[in-house]
Amino acid sequence: MEQLEAQGLSQMMICDPNAVFYLTGKWIHPGERFLGLLLQKGEMPVLFVNELFTFEEELGVKKVYYSDADDLLPIWKREIRGDETLGIDKVMAAKFLLQMMEGGAARGYRNGSPAIDAARSIKDAAEIELMRESSRINDLCMEDFKRLIRPNVTELEVAEQMLAIYKSHGAEGYSFDPIVAFGRNAADPHHMPDNTVLKEGDTVLFDVGGRYHDYCSDMTRTFFYKAEPSSLQKEIYNLVRRANEEAEAMLRPGIPISSVDKKARDIITEGGYGPYFTHRLGHFIGIEDHEYGDVSQMNSNLEEAGIIHSVEPGIYYMEGGVGVRIEDLVLITPDGHEVLNHYSHEIEIIE
Repeated sequence: MEQLEAQGLSQMMICDPNAVFYLTGKWIHPGERFLGLLLQKGEMPVLFVNELFTFEEELGVKKVYYSDADDLLPIWKREIRGDETLGIDKVMAAKFLLQMMEGGAARGYRNGSPAIDAARSIKDAAEIELMRESSRINDLCMEDFKRLIRPNVTELEVAEQMLAIYKSHGAEGYSFDPIVAFGRNAADPHHMPDNTVLKEGDTVLFDVGGRYHDYCSDMTRTFFYKAEPSSLQKEIYNLVRRANEEAEAMLRPGIPISSVDKKARDIITEGGYGPYFTHRLGHFIGIEDHEYGDVSQMNSNLEEAGIIHSVEPGIYYMEGGVGVRIEDLVLITPDGHEVLNHYSHEIEIIE
């Protein structure tokens, strides 16, 4: 409620299932039906949920069930303070918001998402431990992914075997669909695996993440297949590695987040490849792979202890057929930072 009160709000309806889980510990995936957690100063939270999703757990909330035949407006109005502004979150469907507005459920409506986003951006001790373990598993899986590389294998054939590897190490599944890119495909930052066949001399890029107890990992490593990298590949790899490591080295509470992006971008620009670093340096992460908050030139907020975000510089030099990205997750600590990934940044050749 402190974050809400700082925005001048005394009540908010949260509809994002990720945020509902964050606040209650209960996953509910409502599909097209309404799910809402109403927070009000001085009152027990109210959870509005379709009776299809009835559950017995006590979550410290008042449960309000409704059926598909019910009109939601009077149900909402029994709980929402109609003479006050209602904070709403950024994922509430327009069909529900318009019904509230047209029915006069509250005096006014404001985006309250910054309150829940700010709370989620600072991980507590339990969340940090889960993120550490999720990243530890990702490190182990990366070692196994290399073993999937063999002559004439395709990107899709590799990707189709990754889920079983995550589960073998204790992850529940992916945090996002894995990126496997061979050769010039690595110069496409979001290339999705296809039937490209591996060739000697190719780069092999893995951008992968799993979920451990609902918390995500995310890491990228770029390898070389059966051949010493060319002078161009080596130049680009070493430049990306330097950008990654020098950006990570500066991380500590109190510095502008934009300065971290600038550090990595300046290194790549001074190396002659500025136009080929085409995305922000990183994103926040937790129960979602991409949470609110990024490491970009536009983010003037300061680093704070408890933030976890990626540091993932890349060079995507399509003209030369070379793409390299090196990505770690980094926790901001009270006196500096902790890199959660421990898989080496050294140039590595897969034989």
